[in-house]
Amino acid sequence: MNAIEKAKSWVKQSITIKLITISIIMLCLLIPRSMITDLVYERKASSQNAIEEVSSKWAGNQKISGPILTIPLDYKQTKEVVSDDDDSKTKTKLITWSSDLRILPSELNITGEVIPTERNRGIYKILLYDSDLNLSGKIKIPEFNQKHLDNIRWKDAYITLAISDLRGIQEKINFKLNDHILPVESGSKISEYSSGITMACSDLEQWAKEDISFSVDLNLQGSGRMDFTPDGDVTQINIKSSWPDPSFDGYVLPDDRIVTDEGFEATWKLLQLNRNYPSSWTNDENFIRQTSSRFGFTMYESNDHYQKSLRSAKYGAMIIGLNFLVFFLVEILNKKRIHPLQYILVGLALTLFFTMLLALSEHITYNMSFLLSASTTILLVSLYTKSVLGSWRLAGMMGVVLTGIYGFLFFTLLSNDYALLIGTIGLTAILGATMYFTRNIQWYEKIQIQTNLESA
Repeated sequence: MNAIEKAKSWVKQSITIKLITISIIMLCLLIPRSMITDLVYERKASSQNAIEEVSSKWAGNQKISGPILTIPLDYKQTKEVVSDDDDSKTKTKLITWSSDLRILPSELNITGEVIPTERNRGIYKILLYDSDLNLSGKIKIPEFNQKHLDNIRWKDAYITLAISDLRGIQEKINFKLNDHILPVESGSKISEYSSGITMACSDLEQWAKEDISFSVDLNLQGSGRMDFTPDGDVTQINIKSSWPDPSFDGYVLPDDRIVTDEGFEATWKLLQLNRNYPSSWTNDENFIRQTSSRFGFTMYESNDHYQKSLRSAKYGAMIIGLNFLVFFLVEILNKKRIHPLQYILVGLALTLFFTMLLALSEHITYNMSFLLSASTTILLVSLYTKSVLGSWRLAGMMGVVLTGIYGFLFFTLLSNDYALLIGTIGLTAILGATMYFTRNIQWYEKIQIQTNLESA
């Protein structure tokens, strides 16, 4: 045997060369896997555009603030000023100005139910909601002991209820003040509230010395999110819904919450001391602090099919690596040579799984999509293994291994909170199994492996 033939034989039999070749193939297969990741982002962006388009015609996130009572005040002050004609003399000048007194409720109670509903835009499902809310409470007008106060314009007083998207109002609003129904106008007279409704309350003076009760029912449509502000000296909010995946965030979290597969119920209770603005003011800079104290919930799928597809694609390198490891061990333990091209074809079949999973999950449930995609890939690779190795036993073993790998991936994706723990335990078990099955291999000895292509 000459030197060239010896070199060829060494290349064919060298485990090191084989491992290097397999590693290069794996790195090359990461390119289509990266393209699949980009495809997931693209499809998710298309879904988000559909959501925004439908929400723009339905109603967007709803933010509710108030009600806030506004009483215009007139001030008068006389000042001694230097005369324009003679600097040694002074004259009396009358200065007048106006200001708006903003008064928040002493008690604010919000109760209601949020009912999720779905709309379709092409192949995309958009989550929307209808809500049935009741706002009630009391307003206490403070003592008017302000300096230079000249006149209280009771006839010009009004109440504002901020609603971020008025398109969501579904029924006529009856705002009751001490059981009197006030006329409701669209729009906000407070510039800091870009959207809302206004109720004139010209008879307010007769109730100035007592606690004024109010009540209003709101039937609001919205999408995605609902926010509130703790505008009462004591604010209590209770919201329930049949949606099972809420996300509570904002200024505070609920004091009590119950989340089940049938829905959720959440309760917040805040005091005036829990927020960074007073119960009444004439300086409208407090509206900025009021906005920063919003809290509420978002209705969303915590682990939707796009998120799951993206996470599964990130496990692509692991799946391809584990399958290549099994093929390599089959070569070593059964002395069956597998050509690098055959590794590539198997790797492409495994990569195609992620595209199939993404495409199917846009039309059917994610679990069914995963089952169909995994079953197709397992069948494809198992039959190809039979053709390459000529053994139903090895093909069946490959099918069992693939089933275990995809089962491991599926439960890892479902267990969002415990994914790292499950993944670590699973990979440790796989490493232990690999070490066990390769414990008797003498890696430095020359291993004779039958080449199927040569024997054919």
